[in-house]
Amino acid sequence: MIREKMTSVDVKRLAMLNIPYVIVFYLVDKLAWLYRHCIGDSLVEKAMMLFLNFQLAFENPIPSIHGVDVLAGVAGAVAVKAIVYLKGKNAKKYRQGVEYGSARWGTPKDIAPYIDPVFENNILLTQTERLTMNSRPKQPKYARNKNVIIIGGSGSGKTRFYVKPQLMQMTPNVSYCVTDPKGTILVECGEMLRRGTPKMKDGKEVRDKNGKVVYDPYKIKVLNTINFKKSMHYNPFRYIRSEKDILKLVNTIIANTKGEGEKSSEDFWTKAERLLYCALIGYIYYEAPEEEQNFSTLLEFINASETREDDEEFKNAVDELFEELEQEKPEHFAVRQYKKFKLAAGKTSKSILISCGARLAPFDIAELRELTSYDEMELDMIGDQRTAMFIIISDTDDTFNFLVAIMYTQLFNLLCDRADDVHGGRLPYHVRLLLDEFSNIGQIPKFDKLIATIRSREISASIILQSQSQLKTIYKDAAETILGNCDTMLFLGGKEGSTLKEISENLGKETIVRPLGCMP
Repeated sequence: MIREKMTSVDVKRLAMLNIPYVIVFYLVDKLAWLYRHCIGDSLVEKAMMLFLNFQLAFENPIPSIHGVDVLAGVAGAVAVKAIVYLKGKNAKKYRQGVEYGSARWGTPKDIAPYIDPVFENNILLTQTERLTMNSRPKQPKYARNKNVIIIGGSGSGKTRFYVKPQLMQMTPNVSYCVTDPKGTILVECGEMLRRGTPKMKDGKEVRDKNGKVVYDPYKIKVLNTINFKKSMHYNPFRYIRSEKDILKLVNTIIANTKGEGEKSSEDFWTKAERLLYCALIGYIYYEAPEEEQNFSTLLEFINASETREDDEEFKNAVDELFEELEQEKPEHFAVRQYKKFKLAAGKTSKSILISCGARLAPFDIAELRELTSYDEMELDMIGDQRTAMFIIISDTDDTFNFLVAIMYTQLFNLLCDRADDVHGGRLPYHVRLLLDEFSNIGQIPKFDKLIATIRSREISASIILQSQSQLKTIYKDAAETILGNCDTMLFLGGKEGSTLKEISENLGKETIVRPLGCMP
């Protein structure tokens, strides 16, 4: 039945399109008949007779079936068809009313498919725009990743109008990791999160025996790099699982700290430092007791690595430890790294050790050594339980931001590994990283690759900046990749030229229609 209707529609459409050519055939056919019957010795005389007796061609409405007349009619219809085709093929394509651009401001109807009907299950963008936390909506064309780039100058309300509303959502099955400049967010939102939201069962609040509402609290974690005494303990060594994790930790340390002197930035010296760090951390991880696996022990190793320029045969306490380990386990990861480091001459080794000591100079502070002596953060469990983690950093001093960069690097890798190895690719709790003052965190190695792959693991990042140039300063060419993996941009205002230019280009152009006679 449906096929018959479609066939009928196609026939009608074909007939309507060809009616003009049928009319042309008819007219030319009748004129050809009249021309054959006109009297005259020349073409001009026959044409004159045709013009004077034009009405005679239509006295009999039936078309001529004479071969010459039919052929003339067909030729006329084909000629007109060819002219129409060629004119249409070579004609410029016009879109009436949008000649200069079709960009426009969105409407409530445009954003509606992206909003979850349950208010708490949304990322709040503005008073009217929201984005569902559901990563797999019914219609895949409305699926967007949850990475958001927020740009706004100082005082534009990035923390007040974006970060705090996200925390106040307290979305079910979502954990939060918040960069907290100055520690104000923890003070203002911590108690709310500690209390949590009412537990629900079958759409109703759960109550205890006394009739009081039972709440589902967040587990609060705090890393405070401003006041170490108010911080929980964080030990990066606690999250080392293999040689790969050692290399990642070393790369993060080098990327976010400075060595000593001009040579520290040269490739050779950096590689030499990397060998020594890998060797020492490898030894600590595999051979030291658990309570000694921390930065304090690493610092003691470096302090004990004495070298003498005039005595190449001199062996310090660290050399002897590695010799003993080599005798027991000649293929040990730490041994192989240390042997490469020891290829350097005494004077070179001394320069390398000086640079290593300079990088780890902050750990000479007793409070920092205490902070990293053991671990309470449980980074790998944030995606398994309702957690709100606050990373308090200074917005004026970046001395200890390398520790924050190490933490975020480990957090990304731990969550991705746990999602893949334990939970079949998706964490049970979506982890939202609200990265306020992102430029002050430091450089997270391979962040452009991480942000491209975390979506499927139920992890998302909100990158908060004062301008796009801040991102380009830290991540150079990778900044474009990072921006490209954020489906949503929220602009709160600013005056930085390159940011305004790029946003303006992304918005596109709109064609303005003005009635004739109106003043511009």
